Amino acid sequence: MKITKAVIPAAGFGTRFLPITKAQPKEMIPIVDTPVIQYVVEEAVESGITDILLIIGRGKRAVEEHFDRSFELENILSEKKMFAELESIQQITKMANIHFIWQKEMRGLGDAINHARYHIGNEPFAVLLGDTIARSSGKPVTQQLIDVAQKYDSSVVAIEEVTPDLVSRYGIMDGAWIEANVLMAKSFVEKPPIEDAPSNLAIASRYIFTPDIFKYLDDTKPGKNNEIQITDAMTLMLKDHKMYGVKFDGQRYDIGHKFDFIKTNVLFGLEHEDINERLKIWIKELAKRL
Repeated sequence: MKITKAVIPAAGFGTRFLPITKAQPKEMIPIVDTPVIQYVVEEAVESGITDILLIIGRGKRAVEEHFDRSFELENILSEKKMFAELESIQQITKMANIHFIWQKEMRGLGDAINHARYHIGNEPFAVLLGDTIARSSGKPVTQQLIDVAQKYDSSVVAIEEVTPDLVSRYGIMDGAWIEANVLMAKSFVEKPPIEDAPSNLAIASRYIFTPDIFKYLDDTKPGKNNEIQITDAMTLMLKDHKMYGVKFDGQRYDIGHKFDFIKTNVLFGLEHEDINERLKIWIKELAKRL
């Protein structure tokens, strides 16, 4: 199973971040100086993905423009001899073969993924949610999933343990451990209340699917919030195919929530050479005042 294609849904309204997302895609909100969507694309590329389809919606033109060339800006940077900045923006357009398709109605993640069927064809593919950063000090998170998908010739999802108060935010997976970090799936539930959750293992914004998923998306009826839920399609698929969860080595940063967004900016800021020392001093001074 060779996986070279990825789908990155980035079409949601971003209502948790209003008013900024009224005109600015949440995927373009910066973590220090880099938009979230760029981190996601970089993870895909580092995992061996060469062909990326971004599913965008109304008001998301900035995502498209970010990965396109800006000749005027390049000329200005060149004239000012800002060569490091010039190289950084040119590199953005060279990372992979990046394509776009529009999701005209916001009908859920399952519907967004279904828009990719003709681009994907009969190949397995990765899905990386465009508002979530996943990082590892070793192998990229998507690559970790690809390795398990290839080993079992099957679809897999990233999973992580979450505290009870966060269970209702995510799709939840239940199953049986077959390796230290690999779970064979028994069931999936979309955003259950804690009392109905079969486990605290949240689906963590990264997936590898065989092309069979499209058949089950066709059979999936609108579910929670009247949307086509990918977890519902996965439940149908599980009746005919084995699926697995990977408890990945790394950290997930859910930028779709304000508190996590603020924490991520602080943590990433501490890694930036140009501001990390000043940021450390400010954090210490702030802690004393608080």
